[in-house]
Amino acid sequence: MITNTGLNQLKEIIDYMDKVPYCVTPKTLYCPKQLYDGFDPCREQTYQTCYDGIVYHNYKASGVQNAPAYELLARGLHDNRMLAALNQFLDSHGRNATIGIMGGHALARTDATYRQIALLGKRLTEQGFVMLSGGGPGAMEATHLGAWMAGRSNQQLDQAIEMLSPSPTFNDEGWLSTAFDVISTFPQVSDYHSVGVPTWVYGHEPSTPFATHIAKFFDNSVREDSILTLAYGGLVYAPGSAGTMQEIFQEAVQNHYLSMGFASPMIFFGEHYWTQEMPVYPLLQQLMTTGRYKNLLLSITDDIDDIIHTLNHFTPGHRPE
Repeated sequence: MITNTGLNQLKEIIDYMDKVPYCVTPKTLYCPKQLYDGFDPCREQTYQTCYDGIVYHNYKASGVQNAPAYELLARGLHDNRMLAALNQFLDSHGRNATIGIMGGHALARTDATYRQIALLGKRLTEQGFVMLSGGGPGAMEATHLGAWMAGRSNQQLDQAIEMLSPSPTFNDEGWLSTAFDVISTFPQVSDYHSVGVPTWVYGHEPSTPFATHIAKFFDNSVREDSILTLAYGGLVYAPGSAGTMQEIFQEAVQNHYLSMGFASPMIFFGEHYWTQEMPVYPLLQQLMTTGRYKNLLLSITDDIDDIIHTLNHFTPGHRPE
């Protein structure tokens, strides 16, 4: 039996949920139009008053780690529904075809690696794969730019990158506006999909509008686990720093224990980077040799053709011998 005190508390919760500036129970993933509702590419300062900017400001103002109980409850309900929508989307589009590309947010649009990642995302999308990333700038944006440009020529991809180049990083004025300029100039030529999975924890980094579907979370741990767990078809690691390193070892543990019932490829893109600058690859090889890690399907290359070949010849669900 619910007491008057319980009814009053329930009313307080409902009243609070009605006042937060975000939908507590989203039924679908966000699309760029929803997330950037109110943003005017001609006036980039309007990001502060668009849906995404308002939610981020509320997130900071209400407390990142020490938010009131009702706010934490609202965020938890939102993330629960967002995860359900993400799972539903990938179920309907084929989990086995989901490929994750991980890499640094600081990768400039003018960097040669940016173009290579975009080309990789483009070619994989054209082959029927669904690209998945952390949904932010840098290597993540390149992934979704490539997916967005699927079906177009490589020359048109280069033209799009040239349009983005005046604002090389997300810290540069015009980063978001130039992305919308590309979207306007090069509308999608077919029904291709890609999924960005960003977080308001890093809300100072705008989510890339090149992702056709966006699963944005308040809880970064849920977001990180989702990216790694749902990339059934394999993960490609482009050069990155602390966040990418975390994702490498988190995925290694998951593959070691066959948490999903099988291991997925872990492909390192950039031999010099992953053997010299960030010598993670030889460490993982050593740990495999000594038996500290098992079941890791490791490869390293500088050639995107090698990556595509590896991913096309992997069968999700196959347990390693």
